[in-house]
Amino acid sequence: MSAVEGLEERITPPTSAALRRRPAWHAATVAAVSPETPNARRIVLDVPTWPGNDPGQHLDLRLTAEDGYQASRSYSIASSGATTSVVLAVDRVEDGEVSPFLVDAVEVGDALEVHGPLGGWFVWRPGASERPVQLIAGGSGIVPLAAVAGAHADAGDAAPFRLLYAVRTPEDVFFRTELARAEAAGVDTTVVYSRRAPDGAAVPAGRLTRDTLAAAVFPPDAGALVYVCGSTPFVEQVLTWLGELGHDTTDVRAERFGGSA
Repeated sequence: MSAVEGLEERITPPTSAALRRRPAWHAATVAAVSPETPNARRIVLDVPTWPGNDPGQHLDLRLTAEDGYQASRSYSIASSGATTSVVLAVDRVEDGEVSPFLVDAVEVGDALEVHGPLGGWFVWRPGASERPVQLIAGGSGIVPLAAVAGAHADAGDAAPFRLLYAVRTPEDVFFRTELARAEAAGVDTTVVYSRRAPDGAAVPAGRLTRDTLAAAVFPPDAGALVYVCGSTPFVEQVLTWLGELGHDTTDVRAERFGGSA
């Protein structure tokens, strides 16, 4: 996705799976690349020593130049489970240091380094709770939430799921196929297009508002576990609206990303 900043973490007792997944540096090879949006690229990494990861986790990716200079950034993981294939979706940040290389220049066969899996507060695990789950994403903030929605679909989890996804245009939607499959598996999905809606859309294009959000998410009395991911302004605005609508924002799991990529 994009560089993750200010991740909100809380310490929880480690599970046996978590103990097997202690963060470490791993050698990775680029196995596949493909366009995700006009400004983003999907990158599939082959990481033979990867211990697997939970939906919602992230990793640090490090590049090393020929002169020894190193740069690292954090990226959400779009895949989950016991696999050594790690999927990222990187959005280009203009004037960034790492994301332009990953979007424009990295090729199949290139060697990279990744550190992870990281994060315990933003994760969701199938079967862990019957609470409804509300996912709210802005732009490339859908990346970790696509992993959550996909894990829910794969597991046939019984918890009610809703997704509210705010993007600029239909071309800016990440993971179209994966989100369609999750919707078919029961994830109630609302997509809000701020600049241009697709032909035949029931709702015209327009920025996300408090009323739009209120109509799309579970009501406060549903006791939903809420995940919000996107740019810092997007997340702060959503948290403000959720609080005004009566949601307990201290229970919301929020992940923000900045522009220094």
